[in-house]
Amino acid sequence: MASTSFDPVALLKGLVEIYSPSHQERRASEYLVAQMAAAGFDNAFVDEADNAVGVMGSGSRQIVLLGHIDTVPGYIPVQISEGKLYGRGSVDAKGPLATFASAVALAGRQEGWRIIVIGATEEEAVTSKGAHHALTVYHPSLVVIGEPSRWDRVTLGYKGRILVDYRLSLPVLHTARPEPNSIERAVEYWNAVQTLVAQINEGRDKAFDQVFGGIRSIHSSSDGFHETAEMTLGFRLPPDITPADLKAQLEVFTNGASLTATGEELTYRGEKNTPLTRLFNNAIRDVGGKPGYVYKTGTSDMNIVGRVWTCPMVAYGPGDSTLDHTPEEHIEVEEYLKGVEVLRRVLESLPDLGE
Repeated sequence: MASTSFDPVALLKGLVEIYSPSHQERRASEYLVAQMAAAGFDNAFVDEADNAVGVMGSGSRQIVLLGHIDTVPGYIPVQISEGKLYGRGSVDAKGPLATFASAVALAGRQEGWRIIVIGATEEEAVTSKGAHHALTVYHPSLVVIGEPSRWDRVTLGYKGRILVDYRLSLPVLHTARPEPNSIERAVEYWNAVQTLVAQINEGRDKAFDQVFGGIRSIHSSSDGFHETAEMTLGFRLPPDITPADLKAQLEVFTNGASLTATGEELTYRGEKNTPLTRLFNNAIRDVGGKPGYVYKTGTSDMNIVGRVWTCPMVAYGPGDSTLDHTPEEHIEVEEYLKGVEVLRRVLESLPDLGE
């Protein structure tokens, strides 16, 4: 039976108030599990990956609502002011995760379906521990990833990614010598990388089809005998370029430097016309919106699970993604509640899909 006294705003505020950057999620997971249990979920627990898991129903078909409970670092005081809830994670992505738990609590059990909410750990880290664990446990027929896209839109895809650690160590030279030192060689390398990216992107008009590259960090050091330059470069990749493809091109002009790749994720692009997208389109219209589709230039746990869970999949969640990771991160309470209502209607329509 659906909960009649559940307060979605109180759930979100309580979740945001618990600071939970990647690798420090346990307390937030325990809070969400307690709230799901109190809201009438049939089962709620913290799993081996510290994920918060809530299960409603016992049907033979699974829909997995996979959000993430970790955030990037940086505490923001939590407050509700002028209809906006401020706090780290209010948009990315405790807002969508609270939307999941709230919608399930309000919709209740749905005949033939087992509804599984997962607040995954380490999504903001390269490890994505929570999503990798979920892959070993669940076998869904439908998947919704919890990421902000506004209440009236669904996300169908995310670009791929590779992080590359560059390192060059050279003997210390006298400053009067004309040869470039390791730092200058690193700058030369980055300039060559920019030229490569520009060549790849030539004729590619859409952002989703382009390579994006940037310097995540840069550092130099010296022990008196060797001078070392280190950079971490981050790249977002289009569907036709894999992490291995780009790394092979980056290695051509290293000129003695070493490259180490991490965070390698393939692009995921879903279909527009699926039973799941139709349910969301109908629900968004019913709540008064005009449904739209977006493809994101970032990454999410959709990149992790999309290659294994080959069922219909979208990302959904209220919130303005341009506020992700910013000092002004906040979500409009009215938009959040509309997102809860949209997802509640989606869940209540599951029995209409049949077998």
